[in-house]
Amino acid sequence: MAKTKELSKDTRNKIVDLHQAGKTESAIGKQLRVKKSTVGAIIGKWKTYKTPDNLPRSGTPRKISPRGVKMITRTVSKNPRTTRGDLVNDLQRAGTKVTKATISNTLCRQGLKSCSARRVPLLKPVHVRARLKFAREHLDDPEEDWENVIWSDETKIELFGKNSTCCVWRRKDAELHPKNTIPTVKHGGGNIMLWGCFSAKGPGRLIRVKERMNGAMYREILSKNLLPSARALKMKRGWVFQHDNDPKHTAWATKEWLRKKHFKVLEWPNQSPDLNPIESLWRELKICVAQRQPQNITALEEICMEEWAKLPATLTHDGPLLAGVQWLRQKGTDWEHALSEVPCPVDGGIIIEEEIIPIRIEMFQHRLKRISQNNSALIRAFSTKRTNEDKPWQ
Repeated sequence: MAKTKELSKDTRNKIVDLHQAGKTESAIGKQLRVKKSTVGAIIGKWKTYKTPDNLPRSGTPRKISPRGVKMITRTVSKNPRTTRGDLVNDLQRAGTKVTKATISNTLCRQGLKSCSARRVPLLKPVHVRARLKFAREHLDDPEEDWENVIWSDETKIELFGKNSTCCVWRRKDAELHPKNTIPTVKHGGGNIMLWGCFSAKGPGRLIRVKERMNGAMYREILSKNLLPSARALKMKRGWVFQHDNDPKHTAWATKEWLRKKHFKVLEWPNQSPDLNPIESLWRELKICVAQRQPQNITALEEICMEEWAKLPATLTHDGPLLAGVQWLRQKGTDWEHALSEVPCPVDGGIIIEEEIIPIRIEMFQHRLKRISQNNSALIRAFSTKRTNEDKPWQ
């Protein structure tokens, strides 16, 4: 029998109204030109459920039982790198045959989504303790203190490097058309090394490092560019200089030079590239340079200088960029179970979304609180493990 058209909501309401007015099912059917059995079914539904509307339907039964859902959820919770094929095989051994799509849909309903694993610094217990100490010491620092810091770092920019993603509109079989491809060469086609600095008031100087950097060259770079940057940025008296723990930065000669120049240096924990907000500026610079498509090293250097000078002030002033872009984008991360905090992209690292947004100092302070919580839990985990193994923790 052919499938009939479903009655409209108005027709169903009319049937109920006529029934309440005392008319019989036959009379209602003749008046509205509806079968008597349909009228009876609608009236029966109204008497039982107090509504003539369609009720929620159960739909097709789930292929995976509630027990099976718990099993695969528990499996991926213990080992997040479990593949869908592994889960399909596990369920098949338990007597349930499903597809990979069913596995994905089931885990999605449980709030689990397949994502690319994020790259984070490799942390040893000593690094965890240092990061925890740094977070606790600066947890309650006011905004004015962070605005008085000059952040610095080096980065490498390749001529044909993967500095940004690129989307194109194309047809199905046109993926290899020259307009739809990005040319690449071995080893990036050459690169340049840059040193730069910035503060909440804006970007400082950017220079190219033409030779292999050593301690003497690093001190020369600081002597020629750090103080001029501080003056140009109009830093307040007692401003703080930040650099990481590269051997050139921590050499005795460099420390002595900074002491004689009366520079106040921010103590920095090892293995913490994710804490330096200049990484986000490097990312913005590399995206802008890639869009200009330089063809040689000379053009690459010129474009880098031009784009650095054009970096918008809103990135560092209106909303000081004192946290990595990904810190704000990791709203769904389970911090308590993460090995370490999620970093912002380091040089030559993972590709992220192209949008760069300013992040306020409150986000950096909130980040320090999370570091304190995470590393405290990580230290307890390390301590418990060492105690169980009856070994001293060093």
